[in-house]
Amino acid sequence: MKVTGKKIPILRRGYIQEEDAAKLVLGDDFQNEQCLFISEVKILLDAQREIKAGGDKNVTGVYQSAVDYVNQFARFKNQDTVREVRQFLAEANLEPFEVAQLANLCCEEAEEAKSLIPSLEHKKEDTSIQAILNEMLTLKKFQA
Repeated sequence: MKVTGKKIPILRRGYIQEEDAAKLVLGDDFQNEQCLFISEVKILLDAQREIKAGGDKNVTGVYQSAVDYVNQFARFKNQDTVREVRQFLAEANLEPFEVAQLANLCCEEAEEAKSLIPSLEHKKEDTSIQAILNEMLTLKKFQA
């Protein structure tokens, strides 16, 4: 199936279900699931590498590509900061997908966050979104 635009038609029990991240319609596979930050995936891959350090040295191309990706795009570099960001965003009364997107994108302005995460548009006021972003940026700035 070729993906074009935001909506992806999925055939479910004889009818087409439109998935749309802007409306938080992510499909059945994503219902009640935890969304990880890229920084959290980095921590998991680093831990996996430490476990393998004493044993198997063979690294697949896919694994190395994943490591390279998370190293490039992880916004928060240490485990304590990631934990603080997760805890802070858990109190923001947002959907798990929105929380992960905010942490992964780490926008500086509320308008930017709303344009990249359209589901925020009618959920929170700009001042509230900006306060969340400012706190994340402060945590990012002062991480050890």
